[in-house]
Amino acid sequence: MSDLLLIALFAFLGAAVAGLAGAWVLRLLRHRSVAVSLTVVAAVTVVAMLAGTLAVAQAMFLSSHDLTVVTMVVAMAAVVSLATALLLGRWVVARSRELTVAARSFGDAGSFSAPGGGATAELAELSRELAATSGKLAASREREQALETSRRELVAWISHDLRTPLAGLRAMSEALEDGVVQDPERYFRQIRIEVDRLNGMVGDLFELSRIHAGALALSPTRMSVYDLVGEALAGADPLAREHGVRLVGAQVEAVPVEVDGKEMTRVLANLLVNAIRRTPADGTVAVAAERREGSVVLSVTDGCGGIPEEDLPRVFDTGWRGSEARTPPAGAGLGLAIVRGIVEAHDGRADVRNVLGGCRFEVTLPAAR
Repeated sequence: MSDLLLIALFAFLGAAVAGLAGAWVLRLLRHRSVAVSLTVVAAVTVVAMLAGTLAVAQAMFLSSHDLTVVTMVVAMAAVVSLATALLLGRWVVARSRELTVAARSFGDAGSFSAPGGGATAELAELSRELAATSGKLAASREREQALETSRRELVAWISHDLRTPLAGLRAMSEALEDGVVQDPERYFRQIRIEVDRLNGMVGDLFELSRIHAGALALSPTRMSVYDLVGEALAGADPLAREHGVRLVGAQVEAVPVEVDGKEMTRVLANLLVNAIRRTPADGTVAVAAERREGSVVLSVTDGCGGIPEEDLPRVFDTGWRGSEARTPPAGAGLGLAIVRGIVEAHDGRADVRNVLGGCRFEVTLPAAR
């Protein structure tokens, strides 16, 4: 037993010397190619085995012939090991260079295409992560471009909508100042109407800026959807009567939600005003609320005739107003963008889809616990 321990000790000491030397060489070559590192590792393995064998052979006083045989066997193993390490290193380096080229094109063109052929598990995982990152960046660029487009449209449309009432206000004020007006009271009423419309546009812009800045402070309270819809219907009733549109709110369940009552009333008011203005006279605007799988869905269905399928994804974009003329009462196209911003601030979702004779806007909110 003592002989075996002695042999193990000599073998360990010889291999340890080779291992320490190999570690020092690897540290010096740590910035070189992986092929060099693999070759050094293979060489260290063989040298450690040879050193341990020679140490044991010297301790056991082997003959020169036996020592030559052992050395020859180790040398042949070294040749095979080094050749294998070189081949593996060249293959890994080639795959790494292909991935480098693909990553460079990712930085230049903005899209990543994983190189073909086999690769190690680590390189394959890196390729998948780069491909996923490329997809996320592409989606982000598309959203940024869409947002920039909507901003440009908003500036253009707001400028147009502001210019028209301001020109009218200036003309009416000059006429009143010159004393050429036959019915001043009518002009005063018209001025008040235009000022109210401008005030509404400025209020919408302020609300939208708070939403985009993340400064929309909510004060959620527990309330019934039935009461929330009732208040919104009462507020929209005069406009519906003016346009000859019927408001229907019979399918409203009294389910509880935790929302900011003021902001959510604005959401329903914007949806109702939008629906009333786009529903022809003698048409119907229906409001419904129901519980679905842990959430509450409020819907407003109008009789606008439907929205073109290509426009559905843009309905909630800032400044979107469809194909109608960009003149009042179409508005500045901020109402639905405000709806989406407020709903998302409540951890909800706003959707729209076409139904028979019109379209349905749905607001999905988390149900109160």
